[in-house]
Amino acid sequence: MAKTKTSQRMPPVEQLRGRPLGRILIKMGVLSRDQVHECLKIQSKRGGKDQIGQILLELGLIDENQLEMALAAKRGMEYANIDEVDIPPGVIEKVPPQMAKTYHIVPIEYREAENLLTVVLDSAENFRATDDLATLMGFKVTAKITDPGALQAVLTKYYETQDENINELIDEIQGDSFLAEFEGRNQSIDLDELKELSESNPVKKLLNLVLLQAIRDKASDIHFEPFENEYKMRYRIDGVLYEMIPPPKYIAAALSSRIKVMADLDIAERRLPQDGRISLTVQGNPIDLRVSVLPTMFGESVVLRVLDRSQMSFDLEKLGLRPDDRELVRQLIHKPNGIVIVTGPTGCGKTTTLYSALNELNGIETKIITTEDPVEYDLDGVIQVQMKPAIGLTFARCLRSILRQDPDIVLVGEVRDLETAEIAAQASLTGHLVFTTLHTNDAPSSIARLLDLGVEPFLVTATLEGIIAQRLVRRICENCKTQFEPNEAQLQEVGLTEDDTKGKKFYYGRGCSRCNNTGYRGRVGLFEIMTFNDEMRNLVMNRASTNILRVSAQKSGMRLLRDNGLAAIYDGITSLDEVVKETIVEG
Repeated sequence: MAKTKTSQRMPPVEQLRGRPLGRILIKMGVLSRDQVHECLKIQSKRGGKDQIGQILLELGLIDENQLEMALAAKRGMEYANIDEVDIPPGVIEKVPPQMAKTYHIVPIEYREAENLLTVVLDSAENFRATDDLATLMGFKVTAKITDPGALQAVLTKYYETQDENINELIDEIQGDSFLAEFEGRNQSIDLDELKELSESNPVKKLLNLVLLQAIRDKASDIHFEPFENEYKMRYRIDGVLYEMIPPPKYIAAALSSRIKVMADLDIAERRLPQDGRISLTVQGNPIDLRVSVLPTMFGESVVLRVLDRSQMSFDLEKLGLRPDDRELVRQLIHKPNGIVIVTGPTGCGKTTTLYSALNELNGIETKIITTEDPVEYDLDGVIQVQMKPAIGLTFARCLRSILRQDPDIVLVGEVRDLETAEIAAQASLTGHLVFTTLHTNDAPSSIARLLDLGVEPFLVTATLEGIIAQRLVRRICENCKTQFEPNEAQLQEVGLTEDDTKGKKFYYGRGCSRCNNTGYRGRVGLFEIMTFNDEMRNLVMNRASTNILRVSAQKSGMRLLRDNGLAAIYDGITSLDEVVKETIVEG
């Protein structure tokens, strides 16, 4: 156990928890009552805008170290002086290097009988790190506060030379005799063994490294996939899957059990799909991991969707809309009533577009209710309802109740059947603005989809205000962007001739360390926006074909997805390959 020195003047922390900061500093013997009262008067004169701790620092009455000690005591946390401490290797090993550096924590004591790990943090504001440590490593965790400089010195001393990589962890797993016992025993593992597997230290370390690396690399999904003769781990970054070094197949049950424990799922249930959620706070950013477990022929396939709220910006200005398209979208979303549909395949950014629209409309005078399956991000000021089809809480059933909640704007996660479509139409006819999604290839195809569901043409023309189709294409990395001249075959793929491209510039990414040698970094949307005029409504009433609707919409100014893709190529935002991959030439 590491020996730590605690301030001599510090009363028991139980006496200080939750008390006002000034009172704590008096108890610590740092300030007198008169000094605290003087600071409170200054705070009052400033209208209560400044924290008392900041005022005390300004006046030189306390130092940063004393303020941290007092803030820690207010949270019920002790202060530990870790200068010249000697932490045993067995304690240091409890927290992997990647985690210690990411969360800025150092373990100083471990009590095996209680599974209790004591760590030091550099700030009382970092207390959520203890929750994540408990979730990721399975310890009971208690925290103390220390000086930031001292913590950095200890981090450097014990972890600077250590840097785990997946290769080393896989070597450690292959050398673990307990894990090796489960080779070829996929279906014959009992509950006690599953629990023991989920607590295996090498498995915890591997999973944590994979999770932290995925979050750092801005992956959207993490896949753990069992096959007959191998076990794969893959990340999806900017829409493309990348394979990692595969671990031994026999740790499949251990990894899936560990993930289930973290997501509060049933580790004994291996025959049915399960869904759950893991909440983390990495470097101050809230991260949600949405967990999906699916039984397969060769074990459980687990996919984690990474929802990093710090990376999400729900802003119409940042979606990639061209200025005239952005104005068109704003006109649509500010209509007093009607239906606005966002369409496209899974993973094309429909939710981000809809959340950006809701974010712009969200105000004290507007009541917004959403029905989602699942709710991906929490929106302040918006009432969000999670669908639960297993108990009969469907879009249609929920939508009926929502209309009795006096909303102004309603988001229906997806129109999947005639009942939902008809209730959404009725909602728009009674003065509500309704947003929803469909899965179609482009904007004009959405009309055929609604008619196929059984919605009457007169109801479509009376309620539909606009359809936004979209795709996501990868952005060329700005660091390695390079101009080039496309050949005739490349131009033919996007339906262009050399005459069409005179004076135009084309770019690609060579690949560099910033973009992991992919040539791309981040994604941007391509949009196709179809609005309705009298001619379009007449065509829908007469059940015109999708091609006729598309031609009419183009005459009215609609730019096709492919045309917006070409504009993004000419602006140097994306590449020919990306636009060819994500859009099609219409006949």
